[in-house]
Amino acid sequence: MSGKGEVNDLLVFNIGSLVTNDLGRDGLLGIVEDAAVAISDGVLEWVGDGADIPAEYGDLPRLDAGGAAVLPGFVDPHTHLVFAGDRSDEFARRLRGESYEEILTAGGGILSTVAATRAASEDDLYDSAVERAWRMLANGTTTVEVKSGYGLNAATEEKMLRVARRIDESLPIDVIPTFLGAHVVPAEYREDRDAYVDLVCGEMLDVCAPLARFCDVFSDEAAFTVEETRRILEAAKNRGLEVRVHADQLGRVGAAHLAAELSAASADHLDHATDEDLTAMSAAGTSAVLLPAVSFSMRLPYPDGRRIWDSGVTVALATDCNPGTANVESMPFVVALAALNMGLTPDEAVWAATRGGALSLRLEDRGHLVPGAVGDLVVLDAPTHLHIPYRPDADLVAAVVKGGVIL
Repeated sequence: MSGKGEVNDLLVFNIGSLVTNDLGRDGLLGIVEDAAVAISDGVLEWVGDGADIPAEYGDLPRLDAGGAAVLPGFVDPHTHLVFAGDRSDEFARRLRGESYEEILTAGGGILSTVAATRAASEDDLYDSAVERAWRMLANGTTTVEVKSGYGLNAATEEKMLRVARRIDESLPIDVIPTFLGAHVVPAEYREDRDAYVDLVCGEMLDVCAPLARFCDVFSDEAAFTVEETRRILEAAKNRGLEVRVHADQLGRVGAAHLAAELSAASADHLDHATDEDLTAMSAAGTSAVLLPAVSFSMRLPYPDGRRIWDSGVTVALATDCNPGTANVESMPFVVALAALNMGLTPDEAVWAATRGGALSLRLEDRGHLVPGAVGDLVVLDAPTHLHIPYRPDADLVAAVVKGGVIL
């Protein structure tokens, strides 16, 4: 079943600990003990004490949470969900000591996925991506951003975005599509970078902008310069797209500062961002999307999540699900990594994986459980959200509700 377009009325009761992320309640997470929520037509209508359920919700279909913890559906704001091929051999090469840059220069990394994705049919890409999306749903992700970026030509980039839209239409997961034609410079343009930037700003955006909400650029030492990034993102904004940036992952090139200058929705990675960059992002309303699974998979130092949070910038967490540097689909695992290795508290990590992710995608209607928000929530097989980092190997998702439908 898709969960979209169905009768989406539900009363979830007997909730032991409800994470609301409601600014009007005490604490960062606005926790309500012994709670209940009522969903009508897929939208939250009431949240409160389980002993005070209004009479008008008495006849709604019911879900007994069994005294367990409930939190908003996870919002994953940075993924590369659509791709073909396998890079497990590259993973083994990294473990033997080869760097990401060395593998990319030798034609591996992103470029190997590009070759496989160009050769794959749209249906094959859809079939593999759907399997990943279902696993994400099973892990509690109800909204996911999906980037293109493994085509690096107009036809394949468009094909990838069509697949993203098909997933949104056919599965009970909301997909936010992002055009990432500027992922790396493909091999055929290595001697003429300007021509590739022209292609991205012209033909690629012409066919891809109607299929996307955001445009992203990988702005870093092994990818696009700040000047190239500015040109591409300004062209995207002229076509009505909002923008985000892969920023300063491999070194500081000034990409995070550019993201703030352009009022980008987010700057992602930020391994080498400075305090000045973070201050500029906070002032501009640009979120920081942190990707701890990349550090885990690449065996690299983790970005200082404590410093980034304390800078005042809005922090989000994401899986960066991709075939090379973070083959991870589970937001609970990412929450655990952030709490165990990035200096965030468990409360901060859960907030960043729910409300923070929504804000980084500029989605005001999710990531929190308040009247008027979408009825997306996760029932844990645990008494409290603290069990997510406390038991990082456990499958703690007992039930997922998407828009009032139990999946």
